[in-house]
Amino acid sequence: MTSLLERPVFDALEHYSRMSSEELTEIIREHKKRLGNRLLILGHFYQKPEVFDLADVTGDSYGLSKAAAEAEECETILFCGVHFMAESARILAREDQVVLHPDLRAGCPMADMANLDTVTQAWEELSEVTDINRVVPVTYMNSDADLKAFCGERGGIVCTSSNAAKVYDWCYERGDRILFFPDEHLGRNTGNQRGIPSERMPVWDWKEYRGGLSENQIRDAKVLLWKGFCHVHTHFTVEQIRRVRENEPEAVILVHPECPEEVVALADGCGSTDYMRKQVLAAAPGTTVYLGTEMNHALNLQNRRPDLTVKYLSRSLCPNMWKIGLNDMAYTLDMEGRVNRVELPEEIIRPGRLALERMLEVA
Repeated sequence: MTSLLERPVFDALEHYSRMSSEELTEIIREHKKRLGNRLLILGHFYQKPEVFDLADVTGDSYGLSKAAAEAEECETILFCGVHFMAESARILAREDQVVLHPDLRAGCPMADMANLDTVTQAWEELSEVTDINRVVPVTYMNSDADLKAFCGERGGIVCTSSNAAKVYDWCYERGDRILFFPDEHLGRNTGNQRGIPSERMPVWDWKEYRGGLSENQIRDAKVLLWKGFCHVHTHFTVEQIRRVRENEPEAVILVHPECPEEVVALADGCGSTDYMRKQVLAAAPGTTVYLGTEMNHALNLQNRRPDLTVKYLSRSLCPNMWKIGLNDMAYTLDMEGRVNRVELPEEIIRPGRLALERMLEVA
């Protein structure tokens, strides 16, 4: 019989799709036992429970990036999240470490809303109006590796929802204004947190010349917000919060800063997925908590705290996070680095690491 490693790649993948969850879990656990500290499985909070439970380290994009950077003993990192996260792990990992991603098709629509061409064009158009050396580029973690490299080359930085406010402070020590991409809502909510007036946070429409803004708007801006959004978090509405307030007035509502500002304004708290985790784990028994973020975060936290009632504000699923399954994990591990390797050229890794290391320093 032909071994799995000798079969054509797609034939082998189909084989795993026919296996039961129990069989797939056993394969993954066998790899974990055999490899020990040489294998590190990272799982984002949005992973489905059966994937989440197999991760060695779970966290938000900041925490997982930190784990990848500090993974000294492991030889292989299997990143269960979307592709930009695995790219960041590749940038931060040692050259001799292998970074694997169970499904290379698991992308991010918001990350696709800003690319190197449109951001470079925006940078050139800004330089026509203002001193570009006083503009600090900030890319959200939810972006492709070449945009992280773009920021690294221009004195910029990567941010996550965990440290965005501190990143703003870091930027204003070095410049007068921020070009923030690709999520306008995180950029705006962070600006609100730092007391920046809304008129000084105009939206840069990347489809328009100079973002559709006048020279005065650009020169007066403290933050230029890229026109982009996360469909998971713009799904949440004021009406959903009002309905919870009416039916369950004692419930606690926590939302993510990728939500629209009017939703954030009505919530009891706003923060990263790790902020939500800490709030839920610290809640008194019997508390009901609603989370305005990807639904699997609520499901995983409910499993951690069965003495609470943890619900999602509305059913909002990230289909790309959902693509990561046990079959993908087992297949990728069995193939021993032959498939689903995350590779980046050195000209991306070097400046990308600069931007990510700055992010990690702004704790």
